Amino acid sequence: MANLTYIGTRDQSIKATASQAILRGICPDGGLYIPETIPHMEKSLEELSKLSYRELAFEVLSLFLDFTDEELRACIDGAYDEKFDTAEIAPLVQKGDAFFLELYHGRTLAFKDMALSILPYFMKTAAKREGIDKEIVILTATSGDTGKAALEGFAGVEGTKIIVFFPEDGVSPVQKLQMTTQEGDNTCVVGILGNFDDAQSAVKSIFTDKELGEELARQGYLFSSANSINIGRLIPQIVYYFRAYLDAVKQGALNMGEEINFAVPTGNFGDILAGWYAMKMGLPVGHFVCASNDNKVLYDFFCSGTYDRNRQFHVTVSPSMDILISSNLERLLCHMTGQQATKEDMAKLSEEGKYSVEITEKKISGEFATEPETYAAIKKFFGETGYVMDTHTAVAYAAYQKYKGESKDTRPMVIVSTASPYKFTKDVMMALDEKYASEDAFALMHVLEKLSGVSIPEPIRGIENRTILHNNVCERDKIKDFVKRYLL
Repeated sequence: MANLTYIGTRDQSIKATASQAILRGICPDGGLYIPETIPHMEKSLEELSKLSYRELAFEVLSLFLDFTDEELRACIDGAYDEKFDTAEIAPLVQKGDAFFLELYHGRTLAFKDMALSILPYFMKTAAKREGIDKEIVILTATSGDTGKAALEGFAGVEGTKIIVFFPEDGVSPVQKLQMTTQEGDNTCVVGILGNFDDAQSAVKSIFTDKELGEELARQGYLFSSANSINIGRLIPQIVYYFRAYLDAVKQGALNMGEEINFAVPTGNFGDILAGWYAMKMGLPVGHFVCASNDNKVLYDFFCSGTYDRNRQFHVTVSPSMDILISSNLERLLCHMTGQQATKEDMAKLSEEGKYSVEITEKKISGEFATEPETYAAIKKFFGETGYVMDTHTAVAYAAYQKYKGESKDTRPMVIVSTASPYKFTKDVMMALDEKYASEDAFALMHVLEKLSGVSIPEPIRGIENRTILHNNVCERDKIKDFVKRYLL
């Protein structure tokens, strides 16, 4: 059990235990919770290398949570079980000139399963520890993957309701069906007539609406979030960076203690931030490549120090990265510049749409891949190796190629593979051959199966024939009204 205190990114006097931070999701002033001090991993890499994924998760998470050992082990055992189609949970495979950390072996075929499989257990444990008897309402904005993973995690969980908002025209056909066919009396899915940033901003504003919070509290409800703005979503992701490093050593890519690099397809900045925390805990990381698509707000930030969301929004073939407001970057800003500067910068972002800082963290750099470059990476890599990347992984791989060419960095590179190609079958197949452009996305799954030699994952086999259970559509400025109507 850790005695770690969590503080706000905009006000260090805002303090919480891990349980409190997980339940609240966001600070009262709109800031995010960060650990007051980043814990150091006391066990040696040699000791950690002998552990299973579950055992490794225990060693990492116990440094961040105020749970008893028994409570934490119950959370881990409940999360990382047969829900994953491989006993390794997060296998590392070497293909071509890189390693691929496959984070899509859970039920929803995306990396969000790695954290959202355990978050409901965190919530229930935290609520019990805090003596909370209210029904927890999970509000989540998604650019594609978080929504289904959160729905899968919380569906049927006693004492919770979950409402997911997604851009109606901004996700893949598979992603949309995964959400709209979700079963569970406590689930609600809403397509918004806007983009992810619209949904995320609305959800964050609900958390800071004191009047609404008090009204719903009187009705027996407590808001929380399953987005990576919730620290309980972020810290489980630290585990797989340690796992990837240790597996790379086992596979002979480097000696224990030598540095490794990671290329991470990045939208909301949570996944790569988890890797940065792992590095700060003592993991030997040489460099992080923050990979963006055509919405390259993070690339421009790491190149110039100016974050500017005043730009055209692009709907791309890597929709989970179609984001102009990367919420978790606020946490890195706070670690770099402190609370007061972060508060001022977030005010500028809200009022002017931009801010500028001096980037003191030199182990992260930005790269980006255009849509044609993403397609080209999928086709070329498949031709060379027979390995099929999804569109997000391909962005990271293309960004890695640019980084390698510019930096001449020869350290081993892990591409963080965030989704199965089957979630984006149509675009993957179009990348392989333009002749597939006019064919049905679901029929193409069977073509991809033959080409790749990888079976269609069971969770989405026949998904096109499932009954749609959620038909809600909402204007982007009516999200708060929808939440009130649904709950009251």
